Amino acid sequence: MEYAFLVSKAQKGDGEAFIQLIKHYELILYRTAKTFGLKDEDIADILQETVLTAFEKISTLKKAQFFNTWICRILLNNCYRFMRQNKKIVTLDSETLNELAHHDNLPIELEDALNSLEDNYRIALTLYYVNGLTTKEISELLDEPEGTIKSRLSRAKQYLKNDYYLEGTQLL
Repeated sequence: MEYAFLVSKAQKGDGEAFIQLIKHYELILYRTAKTFGLKDEDIADILQETVLTAFEKISTLKKAQFFNTWICRILLNNCYRFMRQNKKIVTLDSETLNELAHHDNLPIELEDALNSLEDNYRIALTLYYVNGLTTKEISELLDEPEGTIKSRLSRAKQYLKNDYYLEGTQLL
């Protein structure tokens, strides 16, 4: 579904269009924030801040088709800011992983596999496969060369194939 029309309406002050956009992207944003290993209550605060910032600044978005990249960038900035301020990353326990599996239908094995990766690889895989961004969009979002993103995706997949899944864990 094309959301450029909703973005254009939201940029003109249509609050209902903005709410529809956020409803579509809330799970994507949640999954992205979850890759940082944060607690749900911290993620809720970060998402609230992200939505508020997006609402206040939507008129600055130049091209409606880049809304997904734009709002993900706001979210990532908020996650990084939160982590810098708190100077710690909370590890996911089995209870949190079970809750995640029930909330967004991602198999626990996938979350476990993603969590076995270094941050750079986990974020790249999540943005590519969960959020559906292209390598070019991820490159712009993370302010990294596109070749670096492609390399991270390739290395992450190779690691999962050779090291993680050889241990006997099967992805559903």
